[in-house]
Amino acid sequence: MFNPKFIITPRLLANIKRISLLVAELNHKSFPKVVLLDFERRAREVSAHSSTSIEGNPLPLTEVKKIMKHAPEHIRDSEREVLNYNLALVELNKLLKVDKHSINLKLILDIQKIVTASLIGHHRAGRLRQEPVFVNNPQMRQPIYFPPDHQDVAGLIDDLILYVNNNINSLDPLVVAGLFHKQFVIIHPFVDGNGRTTRLATKLLLAGMGLNTFNLFSFENYYNQNITRYFQNVGLIGNYYDLKESIDFTSWLEYFSEGIIDELLRVGAELAKISAPEEKRTPFTTLQSHHKAIINHLKKHGFIKDSDYSVLTRRAKPTRNLDFRKLISLGLIEKHGKGRATYYKLLVL
Repeated sequence: MFNPKFIITPRLLANIKRISLLVAELNHKSFPKVVLLDFERRAREVSAHSSTSIEGNPLPLTEVKKIMKHAPEHIRDSEREVLNYNLALVELNKLLKVDKHSINLKLILDIQKIVTASLIGHHRAGRLRQEPVFVNNPQMRQPIYFPPDHQDVAGLIDDLILYVNNNINSLDPLVVAGLFHKQFVIIHPFVDGNGRTTRLATKLLLAGMGLNTFNLFSFENYYNQNITRYFQNVGLIGNYYDLKESIDFTSWLEYFSEGIIDELLRVGAELAKISAPEEKRTPFTTLQSHHKAIINHLKKHGFIKDSDYSVLTRRAKPTRNLDFRKLISLGLIEKHGKGRATYYKLLVL
């Protein structure tokens, strides 16, 4: 039976508490549906790029975005990896919308089948491995880890799934997802697609955190920022049977939780850009250069006349009048005087 060793250290506990606060803050905000759909698409782009990049896919994010927008007619393996991962994300998001966060063997096999479609032999897609494998050091190209024998894989996966489902309501979802993630990598149940399948299944478990905007979440991005550190934390070096009794998940859970915090902060920062009222955001994000010239002049001199503005810009008088009216409507300036004596003063900045 899977009985992982780990300790809820002060560091891990602090991370869990901070995650709860960040989730609560995000859940108290509401956003237009069109904005959320755009963010969801962008999150899938980041996830597809990050998770396949971890496995050695050379495509940059800019290329990934193009491929996901318009799939090429003749698809290379690197492109197919991205498209497969995106398809798996779409399917998982459908599950999340009906609140299905549980893990079972069929779901795991289905995920692996999607991410490896047309990339490996049909007899290996959607099936647990029936042969020995080993993990190479990508730099030295030498084996560094020997996973469990293929005869033991099915039993180990069953034990892991049982542990998750028995503890999903008693342990923090973050801890359950973290334990699942590392143990799945340790078991290495497939000939190919282990890492991508792990991260997708973990994403499903992380939905138990209760984040309303979870489909905007791309925790794979954190790992891709420092792939070496990710592999050092999630993997093992040596033979599984020599190491299995001494595996401690504590340091991994600390690292794992820090990655969740990093991603929640990223999502929060992105959403903060659109959460402020339009009139408060406009001076800093959408004003044109000629509008800013008026504001800067007001900061320096305290008032501005049309004659002053005509020196700053080549815009025609009717257009200059429209510029002043826009800044008035936005609550940034106010009008004083009449006729040729008209001038404008800064109201709010």
